[in-house]
Amino acid sequence: MSDLQISLIVVGALLILLVLGFNWWQDRRVRRKMQVHFPTNEHDPLLGAGEQSAARTSTKQEDAAWDTPAAARREPGLGKREPGVAETPARGAPVVAVTPDGDDAEEADPATEVVIEVAFAEPVRGTDLQQGLQGLRSAGRKPIRIFGVTDRARHRARLHADESYSALQVAVLLANRTGPLTAIEWSQAWARVQDLAERFEATIEGPDQQAVLERAARLDDTCAALDTQVGLTLLLGSAQPAAEVLAVARDLGFVHDGPRLAWVSDEGQTRFTLTRGDGAAFDAGMGGVERLNLLLDVPCSPADEHAFGRMVDVGQQLAQRLRAELVDDQGKPLAEGSAQVIDERLQVLFTQLEQAGLRSGSERALRVFA
Repeated sequence: MSDLQISLIVVGALLILLVLGFNWWQDRRVRRKMQVHFPTNEHDPLLGAGEQSAARTSTKQEDAAWDTPAAARREPGLGKREPGVAETPARGAPVVAVTPDGDDAEEADPATEVVIEVAFAEPVRGTDLQQGLQGLRSAGRKPIRIFGVTDRARHRARLHADESYSALQVAVLLANRTGPLTAIEWSQAWARVQDLAERFEATIEGPDQQAVLERAARLDDTCAALDTQVGLTLLLGSAQPAAEVLAVARDLGFVHDGPRLAWVSDEGQTRFTLTRGDGAAFDAGMGGVERLNLLLDVPCSPADEHAFGRMVDVGQQLAQRLRAELVDDQGKPLAEGSAQVIDERLQVLFTQLEQAGLRSGSERALRVFA
């Protein structure tokens, strides 16, 4: 081998080492930004303080574990659920709070979400990312939230078209009323993030699949033990025009919330809801209404010493105005003093939800009890 060939080999090796060193330095710079703007919570108020985070891997999960989605969970409650009653609270357009330093205040929730981190080799324009993220809204029945770090080291809960981003966090909900996150749902989320990474030349990092599924199962067990809904029924006897029923309900203080009506607190939170017995919207067609359902969704309603009693009072006013009979979810007239007894039991549930880190009516509770 000639001196020239040896020299070329040495120069080539040095160039490779320089490239590797530059990539290592760039990766460390991006990770520092992500650690600053995506802080972790070592003490998980929901899943136990001091629990160590799952070991992370930057390779694609090989074991898809294609199992069947979890069966519909039967929630414990003080009364049965009425068919056709909407369970998910309506969401308005979110208002993004901003911290004094210009960062968005909303962050991924380590207690109820699992995060996949995405680090771009070069900043990516928000317009391009918004297009690439169109298919990353949910994995199966688990919603996904996207958070970003701009090229100017600003944390964003919503991506803006006029900014560029050096990193993302993809937060997948671990459990809701459809059950825990399944292996199929996790694999779908991971595959879509990997497609995004390939499109924009990024590296991805996320927890091990088995650790994710175990966390999801624990969260689901916690939520199932606390999930309670209390219902009342209004029997109208003969069918009454939907428009007249709607007018009475609105006159008593109900407001529209999608296909249902909601009784809201002074802060604008839904306390309980009113739906038609046939599940149709109040303004759908000209059909008559024969039955109405009142529902108190305990985890999604703000804590109240008279939560059930308040719903009973409103139900009695509706019954009087509509010449209807108010019964419990078993079809029996309300017993004397039952409202006070149920309210006392609900206070225990409100306390248990608070202790579990799922304060009733909070954003966290609304996510997992949807």
